[in-house]
Amino acid sequence: MIEKRLEQVYQTIAAAAEKSGRKADAITLIAVTKTHSAEEINRAIRAGVTDIGENKVQEILEKYDDVLPVRWHLIGHLQTNKVKYIIDKVSMIHSVDSIHLMDEIERQAKKHNIQMDILIQVNISGEETKFGIRPEEIPEFLAHAEELTNTKVRGLMTIAPKINTNMSNRLHFDNIREIFIDISAKKYDNISMEYLSMGMSGDYPEAIEAGSNMVRVGSAIFGERNYQNV
Repeated sequence: MIEKRLEQVYQTIAAAAEKSGRKADAITLIAVTKTHSAEEINRAIRAGVTDIGENKVQEILEKYDDVLPVRWHLIGHLQTNKVKYIIDKVSMIHSVDSIHLMDEIERQAKKHNIQMDILIQVNISGEETKFGIRPEEIPEFLAHAEELTNTKVRGLMTIAPKINTNMSNRLHFDNIREIFIDISAKKYDNISMEYLSMGMSGDYPEAIEAGSNMVRVGSAIFGERNYQNV
């Protein structure tokens, strides 16, 4: 059951947070709802979930009106021509991986007179199949973000390789944590390093122990994806 799995996830988060010297409430759980129905999402919300993440714009649009009040996060790859459809529906966009995309988010946020919080997606492993910018590109991104008025960088996001072991993923997590700390120590306009979004169902305890304060957990809460709903 969703409620039972969710309780287990909360317990795991609390244990991992304690190992890293933090309390459970320092970790934001984003329940990833890809392919799952509005009914399933509402069950999770009633059980305490406050933030949900979707990979695809289309799924947000299909479910949005049927889901209870909650903070929505766009966590998957986002094409610039689809920003306009979700700009007034999501609280944060995690997957910003180009200056062109950043500029389109800025344009649409201005149009709707809102501030959009974003995370820069970093391909920390260098895996060719992963989206995200290279670590050496981060300074250019931050310099560009300083000039924006309606788009604010709130941190970094990464995805560890699925084929790697927990030990090697921990190295990736440690590496991006160091980058996160280095940026946090500097003063930028329009940038606040508040969120380090890393860790999914298979590795979120290790990510939290390495310093993540935002995890994206799907199958550990909802079970296997239901592709009949796609």
